Amino acid sequence: VPERFSIAQVTPYAWGARHEVNQFVARTATDLQRRGHRVLIVAPSESQALVRDSRRVLRSAREHPQALLDGGDEPVVLAAGEVLGLTSGRRRQLPIDVARTIEDALTVTPLDFVHVHDPFAPSASGAALRHSRSLNVGSFHAPTERALSAQVGRRVVELFLGRLDARTASYRATCDLMNRFYPADYRVLAPGADPPPPGGGRGAPHLVFIADEERGAARLFLRAMRRLNEDLPWRATVWSAHGVALPPLRRGLCERVTFATPDECCEAAVLADADVVASVSTGVAPAPSLLRRALAAGAVPVASRLPVYEEVLGEGEYGLLFEPGDVLTLAAQVERLLADEPLRRRLANAAAPAREGMGWDRVTDELEAIYREVAGRRHAADGDRDVRARIDRRHVIDVDLHMHTDHSHDCAVPVEELLATAKARGLGAIAITDHNEISGAHEARAKSDGVKVIVAEEVKTASQGEVIGLFIEEKIPRGLTLAETIAEIKRQGGLVYVPHPFDRLHSVPDYEHLLGVLDDLDAIEVFNPRVAFKPFNEEAARFAAKYRIVAGAGSDSHVAAGLGSVRIRMRDFDGPEEFLESLREADIIRRPTSLLYVQALKFLQTKATPAPARDAAKQRRVRRADRRAQSASTRKS
Repeated sequence: VPERFSIAQVTPYAWGARHEVNQFVARTATDLQRRGHRVLIVAPSESQALVRDSRRVLRSAREHPQALLDGGDEPVVLAAGEVLGLTSGRRRQLPIDVARTIEDALTVTPLDFVHVHDPFAPSASGAALRHSRSLNVGSFHAPTERALSAQVGRRVVELFLGRLDARTASYRATCDLMNRFYPADYRVLAPGADPPPPGGGRGAPHLVFIADEERGAARLFLRAMRRLNEDLPWRATVWSAHGVALPPLRRGLCERVTFATPDECCEAAVLADADVVASVSTGVAPAPSLLRRALAAGAVPVASRLPVYEEVLGEGEYGLLFEPGDVLTLAAQVERLLADEPLRRRLANAAAPAREGMGWDRVTDELEAIYREVAGRRHAADGDRDVRARIDRRHVIDVDLHMHTDHSHDCAVPVEELLATAKARGLGAIAITDHNEISGAHEARAKSDGVKVIVAEEVKTASQGEVIGLFIEEKIPRGLTLAETIAEIKRQGGLVYVPHPFDRLHSVPDYEHLLGVLDDLDAIEVFNPRVAFKPFNEEAARFAAKYRIVAGAGSDSHVAAGLGSVRIRMRDFDGPEEFLESLREADIIRRPTSLLYVQALKFLQTKATPAPARDAAKQRRVRRADRRAQSASTRKS
């Protein structure tokens, strides 16, 4: 049985606006819903009524999370907020209420995927990508070079786009353009185009212009019409969804050019009766899906020579081209097609093979394949039941999974002090993770009394951050690649544990590096009290949740005062297999601590004190720790 997914499709354009992205979202969402998936459409809106209804549904969803996905045969549409003037997607700032609504919707709703379209900030899609805790797919339709080059905070956009698990582009030209600004792996997923209903009698050759592309396009088209040979038999229709302000036409043209709106006839009916379709974009807001719909209708397009238009027209095999803004060539190409029926027939027949692959079923099939591929990267939801049965009756202990001793270059805490402090603070197990060194962990295990010691090492890779190997016995050299380091951990039968993965104040692996080794990750640190900015920990938690990676935490203590400030409450374990299964059901316990205080202690113990004074202080700390441990043992007895 095919897997059924819960999907949020997010568009940055006002819902109800006639935009190519919205048409793509509406059609694919409906087809996915009818195939058994559950789809939520999230978009800004210019309709107060739709926004009010959406807020009512969202309030209900806080008690019944499935409410946002129960749309029957049709997907639920959630208007994230009322945004005026967003039809073109141009806005300098996303309203706070829109961003909050999107965050609420994606937090409340149990989703497998958040599929964002043109996710550039500030926009609804950008906000969705920021707040998503699910697998993410990004689709890029027909952005222009001007729009991409104007992105403010390019580095921030790159970081958010790095959260995408798959990227699609509507055209090869879009792939090329995106790769110039945001290099990545994009796969082409061309939009569909349904064949229109049968048209009426042809009569005189019919020229159609859809006046919704961009400002000035209609005027350019009409200027070209003035240059057509009036002795030729032709007629023209200018169809507009909203109506356009046009200059007056001379009498001869008035008799040949008809202006139409959706109230009079639909776009599909106009295209069904078309012989020639003109697309005269100057490149500001290209609409290549119109050309696909024209080809599906059997019409021959005349289009501006833009890369995306050339691609749709098979580099000129399916229609004629002209330089953007060149009204003389536009008029000549249109007149050539209107006068030459064999040419029209030849171009229409050449497009026949392309028409066969334009259906929306193909688009939905490809989307489902992408979802299945990305979902396959997630770890199994359930652990090992046999191992689980072994540990279920074990007593609960507190564990700190990340700490350092004076065997690390940046720590002055002796092994004895660390063990005594751990025992005094009620820790049942600790993982000693010295930087590029394992001797401290071995020493601690040999000297430990009552505290289980996991031998571990925090290894610095060549250029992809740090990774911890838990339950290892041999030192792993620094400077290997991330993949090589992981392979060495696995060779020793250890567990791969990623510390502070998104703390960009440290050397960390980025999204792309982690995506390349997902299958080999056993656990990920989702809380580290030494991380200076809360969003870094939150990003780690999102990453662990979306891929179902077991979550861990540790104090990352470099001074004894920080030990146990965060701990894992879990069932006792014996070996890495039982540890991982116990960690799967563990609770993270956080205790307030001052980052400034422990960092100051670390500085005083390692940098600001002369060596003889550090040695004397070390001995004093060991003696105090021993006394605390003895006192704790006396109280327990």
